[in-house]
Amino acid sequence: MRAPSPLCIGPWPRHRMMITWLALFCLLPLAPSVEAAEIRTGATGPALSQDPALVALVKEAMERRPELVQARAQIHAEGERIPQSRALPDPTLSLGIQNDGFTGIQIGKMETSFLAVTASQTFPWTGKRELRAETANLGARAAEADLRRTLLTITADTERAYLDLLLVRDQLSLLAKRETLWSQSEGLARARYQAGEGPQSDYLRAQLERQRLRQQSWALEAEERRRIAVLNRLRGHPLGEPIATERTLADLPDPLEPDPNQAMVDAETDSPELKKALLAGEQAGRRVELAKKERWPDVTVVAGIMPRWGNYATMWQAGVALNLPVWTAQKQSRSIAENQARGIAALSGAEAIRQVLRQRISERLTALHALVAANRLYRSELLVQSEATAASTMVQYQVGRVTFASVLEALVGYLADRNAFLVSVADAQRIAIAQREISLDALGATSGAAMGGSPIPGSGDASAASSPSGPASGQLEGVEGGSAMSRR
Repeated sequence: MRAPSPLCIGPWPRHRMMITWLALFCLLPLAPSVEAAEIRTGATGPALSQDPALVALVKEAMERRPELVQARAQIHAEGERIPQSRALPDPTLSLGIQNDGFTGIQIGKMETSFLAVTASQTFPWTGKRELRAETANLGARAAEADLRRTLLTITADTERAYLDLLLVRDQLSLLAKRETLWSQSEGLARARYQAGEGPQSDYLRAQLERQRLRQQSWALEAEERRRIAVLNRLRGHPLGEPIATERTLADLPDPLEPDPNQAMVDAETDSPELKKALLAGEQAGRRVELAKKERWPDVTVVAGIMPRWGNYATMWQAGVALNLPVWTAQKQSRSIAENQARGIAALSGAEAIRQVLRQRISERLTALHALVAANRLYRSELLVQSEATAASTMVQYQVGRVTFASVLEALVGYLADRNAFLVSVADAQRIAIAQREISLDALGATSGAAMGGSPIPGSGDASAASSPSGPASGQLEGVEGGSAMSRR
């Protein structure tokens, strides 16, 4: 006779079944209530930008990033052009000989034979040197704007990488919680099956979902290693070096919502791109003035001596030379027109940047307001109700009032809400990072689950090394239909 399958367990004696029910009541998901209570109390601790761990990471990045060395070297190079532009042209020294005939050297024998030593110095027309120096100085200021952009970008990239690491680690913790809940639901399904009150498929389904968690865990662990590598690259450490974090996303206070008008003024004042475009327009204006000055000739002073040997006296000469701008229609006039056009292009570009900047600020503040409101709803009501629904459904399944599919739906909904809360907090922080970065990048779409299923703008990022939540926010897949709990 074939041995029965471990899954084909017959009904237990009544007293053993009662003990099982009692144990299962003790295993009901009461642990989430502690964490939900912590979330309801609101976030604690410093803001993300003031987090001591993040501050240390940013400091290391500032000390080691080659982009900063490059930007500072560029400023130094542009600064060295200023004294060059103000300097006089190099003088010219000429050595020569004048000789009578070809039969021999006649110096000292013939009156008109002599050696010549001549020096000349060109003096640009008044105002040209100052305009050239001002043009070079504006180029150095544009390089300083590039340095400012590099500083903002490195800080923002480090903050985003740190935020992404917190998110993936919180999702790993949520996956562990999901393992606990599935263990409890598996225990309920097993007890009902052994009591002859539930089908074997419920128990098999619970076991199947627990096995699927292993795949998701591997994917999240790989994503965590990738996030660590991004942070280590930014701070110049070995890519695999561990990075300890003590905070969770639920600990982070929501970013403050700035006054829109003041945010516009601050952004226009501090935007490196706008400042650089305005400097380009100013530089083009200086070049127009310089091109007008080029219509006036430069003055060259020439002096020389012509020593003669014998009874002949040493001769000398002095003179002044002027370059004749006879081709002004093809040169100086064209240069004026060229730089006037460049000035119009630069100022138009500055206006385009200003318009985009205002649009991005408006988009970010609108999205931030919605996300902060959503996070408050999560903390005050939604997570509490979702947890209560999951616990109530499991109790009702235990007494046979709902199906196991209802248990799966309730658990998936609860875990989806928890994950969506984490993603929503991360999205709000990303928008605040982009605001501090004065980013001109467009906002990408955040998870629809973060706003109860309605898509809203989220934080966009052009850097591949520090993209928003990436695969991490899509790893916690839902059970029903295998749909993702949160997908970017």
